[in-house]
Amino acid sequence: MVNYSYLVNKKSRFQQWVSACITVMLLMVTFFIPSSYALFVSPPKDPMPFIQALFPDATAISDKTPTEIGGYPIWTVRKNDEVLGYAFETNDIARIPAYSGEPVNMLVAIDQQGTYLTAQVLEHHEPIILAGIPESKLWAFTDQYAGLSVRDRLKVGGNNSENYVAIDGLSGATVTVMVMNVGITKAAKKVALALAIIKKSSGIIQPISTIKTELFEPANWTQLTGDGSIRKLFLSREAVDNSFFGTAAEHVDEADSDEKQDMFAEIYFTLIDIPTIGKNLFSASDYQWLTANLKPGEHLIGVFGNGYSFKGSGYVRGGIFDRIQVHQKDNAISFRDLQHERVTDIFIAGAPRFKEMSVFRIEAHHEFDPGAEWAFELLVRRQTGPVDSLFNSFRGQYDMLDKYVDTPPAIIPPPELTLTQQVWQERNTEVILLIGLMVVLLLILFFQDVLVRHPKFMHNLRHGFLVVTVVLIGWSWGGQLSIVNVFTFLQALMNDFSWDLFLLDPIIFILWCAAAVTMLLWGRAVYCGWLCPFGALQELVNVFGRFIKLPQIELPYAVHERLWAIKYLILLALFGVSLESLAVAEQLAEIEPFKTTFLLKFDREWPFVAWASLLILSSLFNRKTFCRYLCPLGAALSVPSKLSLFQWLKRRSECGQPCKTCAKECEIQAIQPNGEINMRECHYCLDCQVTYFNEEKCPPLKKLARKKRKINDEQIIAITNTE
Repeated sequence: MVNYSYLVNKKSRFQQWVSACITVMLLMVTFFIPSSYALFVSPPKDPMPFIQALFPDATAISDKTPTEIGGYPIWTVRKNDEVLGYAFETNDIARIPAYSGEPVNMLVAIDQQGTYLTAQVLEHHEPIILAGIPESKLWAFTDQYAGLSVRDRLKVGGNNSENYVAIDGLSGATVTVMVMNVGITKAAKKVALALAIIKKSSGIIQPISTIKTELFEPANWTQLTGDGSIRKLFLSREAVDNSFFGTAAEHVDEADSDEKQDMFAEIYFTLIDIPTIGKNLFSASDYQWLTANLKPGEHLIGVFGNGYSFKGSGYVRGGIFDRIQVHQKDNAISFRDLQHERVTDIFIAGAPRFKEMSVFRIEAHHEFDPGAEWAFELLVRRQTGPVDSLFNSFRGQYDMLDKYVDTPPAIIPPPELTLTQQVWQERNTEVILLIGLMVVLLLILFFQDVLVRHPKFMHNLRHGFLVVTVVLIGWSWGGQLSIVNVFTFLQALMNDFSWDLFLLDPIIFILWCAAAVTMLLWGRAVYCGWLCPFGALQELVNVFGRFIKLPQIELPYAVHERLWAIKYLILLALFGVSLESLAVAEQLAEIEPFKTTFLLKFDREWPFVAWASLLILSSLFNRKTFCRYLCPLGAALSVPSKLSLFQWLKRRSECGQPCKTCAKECEIQAIQPNGEINMRECHYCLDCQVTYFNEEKCPPLKKLARKKRKINDEQIIAITNTE
């Protein structure tokens, strides 16, 4: 039962008496009209039972919550963690006035792919009972949306075309279902865009034009129709008959053969609020009267016709014009009596006489653009039964003349960024800083012979660089390379290679490029010694251990040399597994503590934390234990080290035999007993180069210095004796 108590609140006695009469009348209608027919006001229905019936497997239905984009209130329906769909009311998103002047509120549900699951009428104010139409037909109309997509361009009536999907209309309620269609599709597209189910078009955006209100030129009917200011839609009887060919209305009201070329309808249409058009068509006072109450964004359409009535034979005061519409882009604009003014005469010279003349107001919520093209549509209906009928529509195009409007320049949005471009843009600062670090490292390498002559500065510079590597590249940016990256690259080469796979992480991509370049030029030493965050962390921990005088454990060279093989065996094992399953190889690659240390920052299960901690703490007593003996990434990078182009680490003939100073000082034992540097194990710390140029530490230099001093002393003695 409808609650009508609101009609009697705070009213005068007369108003109360009138309200009581209306209440009694409505109650009588409620009791005596068959339930299959709609009332003037359909009571609002609770949407929740519809949602529950639509999703019987749902485990949770959220409260109505605004979307992050657009703020559209929607229900999200889930089955455990899976989203089954989204539901919303059209009145919350797209309120489109229907026949009664009030919108039809509908519940719409779509799934994650943008497919309509249902459309249900929750509330309407449409007096379709007057046409003898069961309300059940309204439900049948909305049932057609199930299975369609929000990407489809839907139209009511007609046949399917390349750009549209046709759905069946409802005889006697054409305008109602057309408005319902716009409400459903507009609301669904807004929600789908907000939820990123569909993408917003990135085409050119054309701001709305404004009419040049100060521009007026005197003109007659011939001039205005000749330049296109006033357009005409002409239909012959043959054209109308042909449009119903093959339908149930094919022979209804069909013209005789000698009448085929006769005029069926001749309709002129134009935009009245353009001064040159409106002021020439009407008298000054009439034009002022028509445009005086126009609100911002509202416009006037003038329609003048002969033949088939554009008003409709069933049109009455308070009704709706169900034979005409104005279309612009995706907007379908219908007119009710409140937007209509009947015209009795026009004053322009040369105009023909018209049976019907009207001015229609386009309201601001339609966002009509006077400078953009629009179309006038005439619906021609043929009766196929006492209630049933068919209709076809005919359109006339209107292209606005540039001289009448000011059209802002089109806004051309930048092309939509790909996911890769978005990621690089978001990490722009990090990319610039990392490239800056690469430049600093290159300068260190190029000027290493100068820098190593200043041992204290060189050591401080290196330790500072390692701190930046750990803090920025490692913990802040997550830029730790892994053996998994190598396997992924190899898998991509063997399958469909795509750079996008690697470009999605700018920091990792830049580090791999740096590793590849430095490996080609100087071997794996540069990356492992300067750019690897875990290697840098181990070295800094060892520096701290030496600073606090912790004992250092150095294995005999013979043992150390054999332990090198472990990392190569690990590499081969992981590579073999990766050929069968990259996922399993990634799990086994947890021997690398990189993910635990830098990506998850020790926030994971205790065995992983214990393993990473053990490796880090071991560096207090032995420099870079993991790097030297266990790291599969280091093993992979060392394989092509023999191909390096430059050997900038200088050696002397005395190195190894008899001098072993550098070999003893090399804290990762990369210098072999014969004095040769093993570039597969070197980390390019440059400590050996500091010694190489230090006359106080390098024995060959010290010996050479003694010889120079002896020669100088002998020369001084010889000069003294001569005097």
